[in-house]
Amino acid sequence: MQLSKSEEELMNILWKQQKAFLKDLLDAYPEPRPAPTTIATLLKRMTDKGFVAYKSSGRSREYYPTVKKKDYFSKHVNGLIKNFFNDSASQFASFFTQEADLSKTELEDLKKLIDQELKKK
Repeated sequence: MQLSKSEEELMNILWKQQKAFLKDLLDAYPEPRPAPTTIATLLKRMTDKGFVAYKSSGRSREYYPTVKKKDYFSKHVNGLIKNFFNDSASQFASFFTQEADLSKTELEDLKKLIDQELKKK
């Protein structure tokens, strides 16, 4: 299951804060902030999708992510590779290195990461 753009924005705030009340989440938004009802609706949808859970504290709810950021984006990237690059990580890497306008230093860093993974295998 996937998050909408506005849900992803809220999820990024929640991942950063790890747990938060509605007011904390609202305060993390830049001006103009969304309405509290908008955030509450997003949280409800995200809870229904299984991305967020909460603990009741009196009349308030403290929200926390149930999905790790790394896991969510890993699934996203793998879907991107499957759907747009014929399930070929090599095609994705080729596109990424050519189109991302990476500096020589960034490319060398990527090469080091790949070399480290090769040593593990």
